[in-house]
Amino acid sequence: MSNRRRDILIALALAAVLALVPLITGTRYVLTQMTLFFIWAIVVTQWNLVLGVAGIFSLAQMALFATGAYATAMLGYYFAVPIFLAMPVAGLVTVAVSALIGLACLRLRGPYVALLTLAIAQVIYLMVVNDTACFTNPPSGCLPLFGGVRGFSRFGDLGFRGLLGSKWYVAHYYVGLALATLAVIFSIAIIRGPLGLAFQALRDNPGYAISRGISKFNYQLWVFSLSAFFTGIAGAFYAAQFGVVGPIVFSLAMLLFLLSMIVVGGMGTVWGPLLGAAVLMLADEGMREFGDWRDIGLGLILAVFVILLPKGLIGLRSRFSGTR
Repeated sequence: MSNRRRDILIALALAAVLALVPLITGTRYVLTQMTLFFIWAIVVTQWNLVLGVAGIFSLAQMALFATGAYATAMLGYYFAVPIFLAMPVAGLVTVAVSALIGLACLRLRGPYVALLTLAIAQVIYLMVVNDTACFTNPPSGCLPLFGGVRGFSRFGDLGFRGLLGSKWYVAHYYVGLALATLAVIFSIAIIRGPLGLAFQALRDNPGYAISRGISKFNYQLWVFSLSAFFTGIAGAFYAAQFGVVGPIVFSLAMLLFLLSMIVVGGMGTVWGPLLGAAVLMLADEGMREFGDWRDIGLGLILAVFVILLPKGLIGLRSRFSGTR
């Protein structure tokens, strides 16, 4: 059995197991936390394609996530587009934004890409929070085009609140699970397929890869753009889940938290980002009662992995089996 088929079967088996969770526990807190895990799982698996597999030091991921969230909110708020229709459109908008960022950044190398993508993300953030010109006048007061510091609310939902009443979060759980499963399978198809081999060749030995006819710019633009679709979908689903979108989605702290998930799990691996997301979300939740010590604890966890386990948790398995 090929590695790709094996990993896809594992992904489907895990999805089947997770589909049973609402039947075992209907606790709202557990299911909403799991739904948030699905959102972050989508983001880190797609970011891993760019950062870990292709070796592009992009820090624009939260800006792309925010693009999907804002596109969904604005389509729903200004044009009354149903969220189910707005979500795929938001994904396509995110791909377009990602391609523009890629065209600006991918001719640079290493830390310069990281600095420029982070700068672009901060410019977008500042454009949003400094947008104070009144675009429309709802009953709640003047609202700028991009929502300003207040952001957007009341832009619609997936419709499950009306259908299921107080159990709407169960339906959101299954939507999140379905989206995360698709994102993971897409990630597996890329990593275990010919495109993944090309991306890894460009990452590990760009001179040889280019000599074999692989265009570094074209292939990196491909992975930069393709991974953005599910990142935008994750942002769109985040908007639908929480019903509000504001500048907090650009948070640098959240960007570093998600980056830590990839590092802790194992950068460039198939299952590392998912494992890292699960471990750090559990650690974050376990330290929630410790206030400021919570951030210190997460920082210590990251430091331990960077120093002692640079290949992440998956690296432990690789030491014994020689596989990823």
